[in-house]
This record gives sequence, C-alpha cells and structure tokens, in this order.
Amino acid sequence: MVSVNYQINPLSIAAPAANYAHAVLSDRPERWLHTSGVVPTAPDGSTPGEVSAQAAVVWENIAAMLSEAEMVPSDIVSVTTYVVVGEPLGPVMAARDAFLDGHRAASTLVTVPELAQPHWRMEVAIVAAS
Repeated sequence: MVSVNYQINPLSIAAPAANYAHAVLSDRPERWLHTSGVVPTAPDGSTPGEVSAQAAVVWENIAAMLSEAEMVPSDIVSVTTYVVVGEPLGPVMAARDAFLDGHRAASTLVTVPELAQPHWRMEVAIVAAS
C-alpha cells in the first residue's frame, strides 16, 4: 500500500513537543474516516475506573473502527484527545504512542472540566485517510 499521508514538520519552527507531527498532508486520498469522540466503554458496556485502562479501551475501540473501514493505524492523520482536568496525561499519551507504534499524526490534547458521562475520564476523536 502506497502512503498518501506525509508529515509536515518545517525546520523553520520548533520541533513538536511530543510524539506527533505538526501537520499531515494527505495527497489525493481515496477514503476518509472521521470518528466521533471514541469513549472508554468496552463491548460489554463497562467502563474501567482508571484513565490508563480507559485509554486502552478507547484505542481498542478505534482499532475496531479502523479494521471495519479496512484501514490501519498509519492511516491516522489527526488525533484529538480530551482528558478531564486532574487526570494524569502520561498514561493517555503513552497509550496513543503505543497504538501508533512510531507513526506520527497531527495531535491535540485538551483538558476539560468534564465529559458527557461522569465516569468517562477521556475520549479521542481521529481522522484517517487512505
């Protein structure tokens, strides 16, 4: 499969602050996948308590969506992560990095006072192109 997504990290600006690309250029993609905020609800309807476990569930859910769309993690061009204020960010970022396995997408992390359900401590929305 030929990549249609290319990192844009100009040398004229500071390097990204973590494991992401400043921008991603999608050159003539044929297919796009936009997710809603993917929440940490497991297939059985349960939600783990700790944010690190919630991050694992979120990325498992994203993996299922990518698979259904016949896409792979390296097709992800943008990640937007929402984390409730006070939750540790390290495990959330580590889960993203582990899932992407060296692939760098454009990425934004936002802390928020709360999410739609009080037991959700984080959620992630992605855009993928292939």
